[in-house]
Amino acid sequence: MAWSTRELADLAGTTVNAVRHYHQRGLLDEPDRRTNGYKQYGVPHLVRLLQIRRLRDIGVPLGEIERLGAEVGTSRDVLVAIDAELKETIARSERTRAEIAEMLRHGSVTEVVTNVPEGFARVAPRLSPAERSLTLVYSQVFEPTAMDDVREILEADADPATAAFESLPADADEETRDLLVNQFADTLAKTFVTYPWITTPEAHLQQDPASAGAAMGETIRALYNPAQLDVLARATSLARARAGG
Repeated sequence: MAWSTRELADLAGTTVNAVRHYHQRGLLDEPDRRTNGYKQYGVPHLVRLLQIRRLRDIGVPLGEIERLGAEVGTSRDVLVAIDAELKETIARSERTRAEIAEMLRHGSVTEVVTNVPEGFARVAPRLSPAERSLTLVYSQVFEPTAMDDVREILEADADPATAAFESLPADADEETRDLLVNQFADTLAKTFVTYPWITTPEAHLQQDPASAGAAMGETIRALYNPAQLDVLARATSLARARAGG
């Protein structure tokens, strides 16, 4: 009995392209050909293809299969490495499932799925669009322990000054800005006292300070209007003084 490439692929539960790829990698011997030029695959080809598929199904890299050549199987070290990867994949999947459950529990799927990082589902509905976007950027800039603090800050009772800042229109007059600067500075000062690392975040960054600072600066400038940026700059400076930093 001889099989064509298509028949062999179907029997092995794979594709013609995969068979050709294994030929190119030297993993599967080329078959004999009929007088008309068509390939004739036999049982040894089918068994070898099934062996390759079995190894690939459990995660053995093609490079490892190439290294073994005609031998069947893999090394203990490779299996241990694959098992470690699977363990991490399972843990990641469990975290993802827990996050999805949190999203569904709080009924904020559309706001949460793409707009806040892991762990922020509960607080997402009460955040402004800018705050949600900031948390995403922060999650790439700050280490996990710092993000825990960010989540605590956002989960605290709603602060009138923060709400006023988030809704401040671009054409806010100077009097409105001055009043908000003073109020918002108090909010920021309390945060700086409770979480002093915020004023000197270098030890809590996942990236180099220059890259992190540029990312955060660009994000804030893109998300907030000129009036908000003015209030934020002045309130931050005033808050540092009030916090003693």
